[in-house]
Amino acid sequence: MRNLRSILLSVVMLPLAGVVAIPFYYLLVNTFKTQPEVSANPLALPSSPDFSNYAEVFATLPILQSLLNTLYVGAVSIALMLLVGSMAAYGMLIGRGLVTKLIGVVCLIAFLVPGQTTLIPLYRMLTGMHLVDTLEGLILLYLSGAIFCYFLIIGYMRTIPTEMFESARIDGASAFRIYWSIVLPLIRPILVTVGVFQAMWVWNDFITPNVFINSPEKQTLVLQVYSAVGQFSTDWPAFMTLSVIVLAPLVVFFLLAQRHIVSGLVAGSVKG
Repeated sequence: MRNLRSILLSVVMLPLAGVVAIPFYYLLVNTFKTQPEVSANPLALPSSPDFSNYAEVFATLPILQSLLNTLYVGAVSIALMLLVGSMAAYGMLIGRGLVTKLIGVVCLIAFLVPGQTTLIPLYRMLTGMHLVDTLEGLILLYLSGAIFCYFLIIGYMRTIPTEMFESARIDGASAFRIYWSIVLPLIRPILVTVGVFQAMWVWNDFITPNVFINSPEKQTLVLQVYSAVGQFSTDWPAFMTLSVIVLAPLVVFFLLAQRHIVSGLVAGSVKG
């Protein structure tokens, strides 16, 4: 019965996987074609692989600088999101009283507000702080993702026996000492999981850097894809080549980190 179920699952999933893979195939094969070849038959294999698109993209665009900008913004913002989100979750977990509940309601409302609706007030705020067109301004904007970290982390924290906190308090440990020495090591699986989610968000985000970054030397990697789009035409081979360059590190990262995503979420649901 189990073998039959596996066979039926494979019969259903393999065609679905093929359908999902078609856009990636379309994207990849057209990076090795010229513009006329792409227009003539976009789904066909290239008559002869042409790597000139990759050479031209790296020669004409600051890909390396944009990659370093993305890594800097991503690393700092994700570290701050995890720190703020985990500290907020710990504070809400041990807090009592009306103020704590009100803060929880405010966090819930903030989580439900679409980010696009706040772009104008955020732009005015960053202008007043002289942080528009700076990588530090991007980091500050991405720090709002700590609210997502908070909701995932607090669910995981609730599975930790509170007796551990009480024992540490009896031994004289401060609240920060408990957080740093006990809570953080115990919630490491969910921190890794949330960090993977936020890394994919920051890497793929287009709207925020497109609105708040103007200087070419401060652009993130995903903004370089838009450089192939002209006012009246689009260089499709360059566009797809840039898309592959942006997607390749993220695909590798996701393949390496996918087991941490599953293990962190599953551990949080069955722990304790």
